[in-house]
Amino acid sequence: QVQLAESGGGVVQPGGSLRLSCAASGPTPVKYAMGWSRQAPGREREFVAAIRWSGNSTYYADSVKGRFTISRDYATNTVHLQMNNLKPEDTAIYVCNADIPSYGGDAPGYRGQGSQVTVSS
Repeated sequence: QVQLAESGGGVVQPGGSLRLSCAASGPTPVKYAMGWSRQAPGREREFVAAIRWSGNSTYYADSVKGRFTISRDYATNTVHLQMNNLKPEDTAIYVCNADIPSYGGDAPGYRGQGSQVTVSS
């Protein structure tokens, strides 16, 4: 089992910044990758960013490239998502994922509780 504890999120004006964090803990270590997906009202869940646990390769959705940065803190097994130049269309619930099938893990993988990000003037 991997437990994921999310923090961050909130309300910000367009052009502002927020940082999401996701700390992994538990008896089972992360093997493949961690990252975030998001879901806005009335829309399907979409991939946002991920980071490989071995090698630290990073991946981003086209919609966030150049604005979002995913990073990993080895000491605390925490992944951060720095979100800059936020736009209203970034408004969604952001969910932290670990070792989900799309990252190479076995179903169902692990998901956090979700964090609301609202970008509004």
